Amino acid sequence: MSAIAAYYGGKSILITGATGFMGKVLVEKLFRTSPDLKVIYILVRPKAGQSLQQRVSQMINCKLFEKAKEICPNIFEKIRPIYADLTKPDLGISKEDLEELLDHTNIIFHCAATVRFDDSLRHALQLNVIATQQLLLMASQMPKLEVFIHFSTAYANCNLKHIDEVIYPCSVEPKKLIDSVEWLDDSIIEEITPKLIENRPNTYTYTKALGEMVVYQESGNLNIAIIRPSIVGASWQEPFPGWVDNLNGPSGLIIATGKGFLRAIKATPRAVADVVPVDLVINLTLAVGWHTAVHRPKSILIYHCTSGSLNPCSWIDLGFQVLATFEKAPLEKAFRRPKADFTTNSFSTYLWNTISHMAPAVIYDFYLRLTGRKPRMAKLMNRMLKTISMLEYFINHSWEWSTYNTEMLMSQLSNEDQKLFNFDVRHLNWLEYTENYCIGVKKYLLKEDMAGIPAAKKHLRICF
Repeated sequence: MSAIAAYYGGKSILITGATGFMGKVLVEKLFRTSPDLKVIYILVRPKAGQSLQQRVSQMINCKLFEKAKEICPNIFEKIRPIYADLTKPDLGISKEDLEELLDHTNIIFHCAATVRFDDSLRHALQLNVIATQQLLLMASQMPKLEVFIHFSTAYANCNLKHIDEVIYPCSVEPKKLIDSVEWLDDSIIEEITPKLIENRPNTYTYTKALGEMVVYQESGNLNIAIIRPSIVGASWQEPFPGWVDNLNGPSGLIIATGKGFLRAIKATPRAVADVVPVDLVINLTLAVGWHTAVHRPKSILIYHCTSGSLNPCSWIDLGFQVLATFEKAPLEKAFRRPKADFTTNSFSTYLWNTISHMAPAVIYDFYLRLTGRKPRMAKLMNRMLKTISMLEYFINHSWEWSTYNTEMLMSQLSNEDQKLFNFDVRHLNWLEYTENYCIGVKKYLLKEDMAGIPAAKKHLRICF
């Protein structure tokens, strides 16, 4: 019998960010492994034209939840959506809903955050810090609460080369910054933002670090743990390989490169691509929730969910497999450049010769217009290029994360739980994973026909 799965049985669980990428996988895994859980409360942001129940239906009526619905047929009845808005006081939750949450919640998974790298400091602070502060206050009033799991990021302290599983102090106290932002004009906040974030690349990483400080300072008697994943990618094994539903992380790079729209990218090719599969992150999260609730550590433990220290893979290695999966391989000549061009780490290099981004997209949109369809590629390309430019910092650097707590937890799991909640990245085969990732992008994001893949692989073998 799985100790972890048994722990979540009969529990009332509150999840923020449940409609996001990781949140969906968390909900799915809970229902698939602990179908006898009591209820999952999800905070749902209002959306024009859709009721809360309609949003829940939209979330679970996709391929991701097929296995979970077989195991737990009454899944819809066990999801209780709560109207919420993290930008408002008390998270915008009504008095009646708040009372229900306070009376019944046993476990909190705080996944919600803004992951926009170019977000204004005010907005990022509201979602990543102030909302966390308000949720902690709410949690302190829950008599049945057993554990609070906070999602941060491995890049919260990316200003450091080596990062341990500890909470690092920020140069500005979160409370002082929150108080200042309340009365400062937007133009002033924008002006001081570079000075505040110092040598971090964006407001996202900075506010996630502030969020950790808030968790530490305002934890009180709460039983808390922090998860720090690196770049979260498509699923590795569960509920099936390659599931992904957004353009974040490597997905945009895969589409732009595989389709030939992205001909060059400023990067250090041998820098570690610290990607972790989403199901691995969620397995660790559920194991951490169980361990924290049952063993009640004396202090807040941080768990790094990264791959570079245990099973490193470089960006250039990922790039080759992308070409092998898509129907066309327009970049094969560029990849045949001398090896030295790819191994220069003294400065940022270009992986490919030229940047030719928008022209193919514009031409394709013109074709769509001629055939009576709505043009979409230029808009999609603009979005991807924006995402890629914001990833540049992470593609050009490597970090070292300690994983003592993560390895300690792994050693404490039973053989059954090590299999059912596998988060050992050392067993990940990168070539196999990347191929499944590309197929997932084609199938679930681009909605493309899989029939062309064998021809693409044959074409690539001929080119090389």
